[in-house]
Amino acid sequence: MTRESSLTLDRGLALLQAVADADGASATVTDLAEAVGTSRAAVYRLLVPLTERGLVWRDGSRVRLGAGVLRLGEQMLPQLRTSARPVLRGLAEAVGATAHLSVAEGDQVYVVAVAEPTSTTFHVAYRLGSRHPVSRGAVGKALSLRPRGRGWAAAAGDPQPGVHGVAAPVRGIVGVRAALGVVSLVALDNASVGTRLVEAATTLAEAFRE
Repeated sequence: MTRESSLTLDRGLALLQAVADADGASATVTDLAEAVGTSRAAVYRLLVPLTERGLVWRDGSRVRLGAGVLRLGEQMLPQLRTSARPVLRGLAEAVGATAHLSVAEGDQVYVVAVAEPTSTTFHVAYRLGSRHPVSRGAVGKALSLRPRGRGWAAAAGDPQPGVHGVAAPVRGIVGVRAALGVVSLVALDNASVGTRLVEAATTLAEAFRE
C-alpha cells in the first residue's frame, strides 16, 4: 500500500468515525469536514466508496450510518465481549457495584456483558439482554455526549426507580455505539466513578483494536 493510499484509508476511517459520533443523528458534510480536518470536496470524495459499500447513507449534504455498519457491528460483538470481561471485572471490584457493557441498537440499548462485585452484601443483578430506550438512564446520556465534552454521565432512578448509574461511551470502535457503566443501589461518587469509567472505556477500545 502506498503512502497516499494509506492516508486515504486513514481519512476514510476517520470520516466513518465522525459519522458514528453524530450519535444517531445525521451529520452535515460541513460538520464532517470540520471533524476530519479536511475540505468539503474531500469529504464528498471519501463518501463515495463508503456509500457504495453501504457503510453510510447520504441524503443530499446529510450523512448517517448505513446498514452495512450494523452488519459489521454484529460480527464484532463476540470479540468486544471478550475484550470487555477483564475491564468489567476490574470496575466491579474497584467500585463495588455491578459493571456492564451496553450497546445501542436502533432506539434501544441492551446489555451484552456484566460483572458483579464479589465483596458486597447487596448489589444490582443486571440480566444479559436487558433493554431500555436509548434516551433513558446513564447509558443513554453517555451515548449522547459530544466527543470533546465531559466523558461521563450519571442518572438516578432512571431507567429503574431506586437505582443509581454512571456510564461513559466507548469511542473509537467503528460500527458500534457502546458504553461502559456501573449500577448501584446506593448513591455513587459520580465524579470519581465517572473518571474511572472514562479510563476503562479507553482501555477497552485499545484492547479491542489490538
